[in-house]
Amino acid sequence: MQLTTSWSDSGPCRNSSNRRQAGMTLLESLAALVVLAVAVLGMLGVQLRTLAETQTGVRRAQAVRLIEDFAERIKNNPGGFAQLPAYVAAWDAIPTASSCVTAACDPAGLAAWDIRNWKQSVAETLPMGKAHVFESTDETTVGLKRQLGVMVGWRANERDTSALTPAHAAAYLDPFKPTGATEAVECPAGLVCHLVYVQP
Repeated sequence: MQLTTSWSDSGPCRNSSNRRQAGMTLLESLAALVVLAVAVLGMLGVQLRTLAETQTGVRRAQAVRLIEDFAERIKNNPGGFAQLPAYVAAWDAIPTASSCVTAACDPAGLAAWDIRNWKQSVAETLPMGKAHVFESTDETTVGLKRQLGVMVGWRANERDTSALTPAHAAAYLDPFKPTGATEAVECPAGLVCHLVYVQP
């Protein structure tokens, strides 16, 4: 009688080794998924910031075009230089004016009509759009003023500045305040502003 001995590869030691290898493969897969998720979130953050910056650039371009339109309206007014004070308007002020479409207007009436329609265009073009038009503080002689300051503001998703100290906030906003004015022109809270001096 002959005895034979055979060994099977599926013994207890082999099964334990396979289970350990399967566990290591699972951990490596989970680590790879975590790294991939972090990379995807980083790319999304960059993309969202790029979109926000693009939107801010578009809004600034729209504000510049609106200010150019305002300057052209003054140039087209036959008595535009003499009527510069009629174009002055505070942030929330919308002057009452008679229509210059159906009836003829004198230069003062055309100035009131222009500023009313222009401020409506600002409100319709920019989100929460507002505008403030003021006389230049560098020109004091009545009748010889040739320059207006125009500040256009709108709501934008900018960096949160609520944690800034008053000194930092003042350092950021002071360059936009006209010097020597009896009443400082400031950008309203929650808005981003663009300031231009126009000389029609």
